[in-house]
Amino acid sequence: MRYLFSTGLFGAITTGVSLLRGTRESPVTWRAALAWISWAITFALAIGAVRDTRRFDRGLEVALDSPLAPAQAKRANRDEKQAQKAAAQKRRRSS
Repeated sequence: MRYLFSTGLFGAITTGVSLLRGTRESPVTWRAALAWISWAITFALAIGAVRDTRRFDRGLEVALDSPLAPAQAKRANRDEKQAQKAAAQKRRRSS
């Protein structure tokens, strides 16, 4: 539920509502078409960001072009180092 109220998605929805109100009674021009295409791209990017955030929070892999990819790589490196440290301690205890 918290993902539905992210700022990017909320902004894209409110912009779409404003665009709909502004173009409802005006003729369709190339500027209006570009505005709708721009809004569709913004909305798709907001959906992708919400999707990536949800996957990141659940520990699933995110796309390499996601802004969260470096954080995920950092988390994976940290987890790997912790696992290596735990394995080394276990070897020391058993010897």
